[in-house]
Amino acid sequence: MSTFSGLRVAESGLAAARAAMTVTGQNIANQNTTGYTRQRVDQTPVGATAQTGLWTLAPGFGGGVAVTGIARLGDDVLDARVRDALATSGFWAVRAKAADNAEAVMAEPTSDGLAANLNRFWAGWSDLANTPTPAAAEAVLTNANVVASQIAEGYRSIAGQWSDLRGQLDRQVSDVNAEAAQVADLNGRIREALQSGRNANELIDQRNTLAEKLATAVGATGRVEADGTLTLRVDGNALVSGDRSRALVADGPHGVAEGGRITVAWADRPGVAVAAGGVLAGTVSTLAPAEDGGTLARVAKAYDDTAVSLATAVNALHRSGVTSTGAAGGDFFAVDAAGPAALGLHVVPKTLAELAVAAPGAGAKDTTIADRIAALAHSDTGPSAQWSTFVTGLAVSVAGDRQRAEIADSGAVAAVTAQQSGASVDGDEETVNLLTYQTAYQAAARVLTAVDEALDVLINRTGLVGR
Repeated sequence: MSTFSGLRVAESGLAAARAAMTVTGQNIANQNTTGYTRQRVDQTPVGATAQTGLWTLAPGFGGGVAVTGIARLGDDVLDARVRDALATSGFWAVRAKAADNAEAVMAEPTSDGLAANLNRFWAGWSDLANTPTPAAAEAVLTNANVVASQIAEGYRSIAGQWSDLRGQLDRQVSDVNAEAAQVADLNGRIREALQSGRNANELIDQRNTLAEKLATAVGATGRVEADGTLTLRVDGNALVSGDRSRALVADGPHGVAEGGRITVAWADRPGVAVAAGGVLAGTVSTLAPAEDGGTLARVAKAYDDTAVSLATAVNALHRSGVTSTGAAGGDFFAVDAAGPAALGLHVVPKTLAELAVAAPGAGAKDTTIADRIAALAHSDTGPSAQWSTFVTGLAVSVAGDRQRAEIADSGAVAAVTAQQSGASVDGDEETVNLLTYQTAYQAAARVLTAVDEALDVLINRTGLVGR
């Protein structure tokens, strides 16, 4: 064993402790950095140098300690679980938010809702039947215009929400494509770093943050390959593989009145729809046609159906009556053929003289027709019943979406908490580690000093006699 081997052992201890303090400092510096995963120095003891010879040799001593790497204390299984949970949470969050916004537009069941205004409309006809005065007629016409306006405004609001969400879908697809390209770039840099023996932990953190965003956005699932790259798949096909990525495109109508289905497909295969997940899937399902369960389209169709039902039911009775002058009654409501019925509904009569409230041959003071129109309020198949049935059904559907969103969000929080319990930086723990490594550094320095003093005696004082 070399006389100077003690210096090498002490020096290796100094180097290991210094590396550990540096990594601990990196952890502390990034304690509040989003996506950062704490790191740890991996150390291994250096064995004694092999000795050969004809004669028995003294036992060999260890060669100190070696730093073998800087470990990233993440867990690929927990990371995958987080991505799955975020995909589910993203899907239901979009649906629940759209449903909440639609409910806010409908304002049911409040005094500002369509149901309440329909009730006021029917009550106006009842008042007119009891007291056929100009004031009562004016109330009927005013209430009718309010109902028509509310149906139109409700439809416009829902159509606006649909268009806004359609624009968001295009932006979401663009963001997914950009993030996928970034992951592919990081894959290349990580693979190069690992192959050259360099540390790629911070690059892996950046990639994982982007992977979680892609999981939330499009339901991407990931797998870490043997070369360190992360393969992300959507609907079983690679979105990112190695240092290459594929782009997505969205196609379909840009207005709720256009009808049709929106699809998300690969840019290089636009005719093949992708069964994406996450926010993208939630957005597409919310924008789906009414027959496919699209929330916004269902509400828009309900406004259209109510407008048609209201015009059909009231017109049928109004046409069967006569005015105070004996003229045959015409349509009370008209629906423009061009465009959605909800936007084309308007009131035809302008005065009491144009209202056909009497039955034919019953006399000028008869109000039978007005009474029959008022009775539509209680019809099981009338406009009010139709609207109430839809509102009730939608409320159940919205409550289900909201509950699923809450459950999915709780699952995502639990998954992230489990992930962060091992990956996040604990300031107290790092402070203790720093003190431990500092003590180790001081001890290694003391060993170095002791060996240096021993060598000083050996070199400079041994053999000096008589001085």
